[in-house]
Amino acid sequence: MQKFLRPLLAVLFVAAVIAFAFSYTVRFTESAVVTTFGRAGENAVITEPGLKFKWPYPIQSVTKYDSRMRVLQTRSQTQVTAEDSQVIVEAFATWRVSDPLLFFQRFSGSGAQAEDHFRQAEDILQTTLRSAMGEISKYRLDQLFTDDASKSKFGELEERVFAEVLAGVQSQEGLSESGIEVTMVGINRVVLPENTTSKVIDRMGSVRNNLAGSLESQGDARAGAIRARADADAEKIKAFAERRAAEIRAKGEFEAAEYLAQQRENEELAIFLQQIEMMRNAMAKRITLVLSASDFGLGLFSPSAMDGLKAGELPGGLPSDSSLLGGKASEGSLLADEVGGTR
Repeated sequence: MQKFLRPLLAVLFVAAVIAFAFSYTVRFTESAVVTTFGRAGENAVITEPGLKFKWPYPIQSVTKYDSRMRVLQTRSQTQVTAEDSQVIVEAFATWRVSDPLLFFQRFSGSGAQAEDHFRQAEDILQTTLRSAMGEISKYRLDQLFTDDASKSKFGELEERVFAEVLAGVQSQEGLSESGIEVTMVGINRVVLPENTTSKVIDRMGSVRNNLAGSLESQGDARAGAIRARADADAEKIKAFAERRAAEIRAKGEFEAAEYLAQQRENEELAIFLQQIEMMRNAMAKRITLVLSASDFGLGLFSPSAMDGLKAGELPGGLPSDSSLLGGKASEGSLLADEVGGTR
């Protein structure tokens, strides 16, 4: 058994070497370029995934490229804006190999491996992207950084950088002729130096102050319009109320004319009735009536009215006869009680 094991292993090893030399596999994320004696023809590109066969090296060789999207990130670089302000920016680009044959023909001289080709292509893209970032010099800071995102020209800047990258200004041939497709370019970081930051903050504060002043002016104008409209409405209401009051007053005077004519026939009775009405209204509530003792008929209420009288006499030298004061005393008591009751 051991006699056959070694030859079998040797046969399997030779078969594996032959299979490796005569075959290759292509993944669904790859594209392969098959060269014959170092040259790639029109049918050299293989994009269908699976197991493929070829002649062994050095007759044929296979270079496989990843066809998925790749991301290129630039290093930080200082750019100058239109008003000579410095900014530090970082940009990125997404790209892929769109034509493996052109890509191989352009970059095969950089090395035998696909990674060597990718490295040289990214160097060209780096240079192209860094040069395209010079478009920042066509914009001011206040055009790029605004409080209203819809008014910012940042998107326009990225579009112009993208157009410059597609043109391939730093390469002798356009990137599209190198089998490279750039799908997107963007600026993912912007750093402002300290002095530039202060300028931006001051400018933003000035913009805010101007906006606040504009809003205050608009508010004052609207307040004045509202106040004028309110005053006009108040004058209209006042005029209407006065006109209505005049109509009511005229109507009342017209209706009262009949009663006034009747009162003119007996003026004393009318005055008496008005006084009674006034007293009824005044005495309807609890009141305190203050009278002077010097008034006619109120002298007896003075504290000094009884001073200097002799016994059995009344003020004025009248005798204190009950027959003389019988009726008067009772009337005086009643008067006192009525006066006391009105306090």
